[in-house]
Amino acid sequence: MFPSRVHGRPHLSTRQYARIVNRWIESIGLDPHKYGTHSMRRTKAALIYKKTGNLRAVQLLLRHTKLESTVRYLGIEVDDALHISEQIEL
Repeated sequence: MFPSRVHGRPHLSTRQYARIVNRWIESIGLDPHKYGTHSMRRTKAALIYKKTGNLRAVQLLLRHTKLESTVRYLGIEVDDALHISEQIEL
């Protein structure tokens, strides 16, 4: 999706991607210190969780090995997360 400007490399580096996102954020008048590539990742995961309630799906999408990591990452209550995870069949 984002080819590199350097001929020997097939893709942008993480840093190059972060700079592009930073410019996009500034161009729409937002504070680049409040938004970034990681916060967008977290927002997408939180929206998926909010819409579906499927904590296991979010765990898989984020590639977390422990459900507790996903709970902490999303900032949700442990009791709520455990209740939801018990409803999901593995």
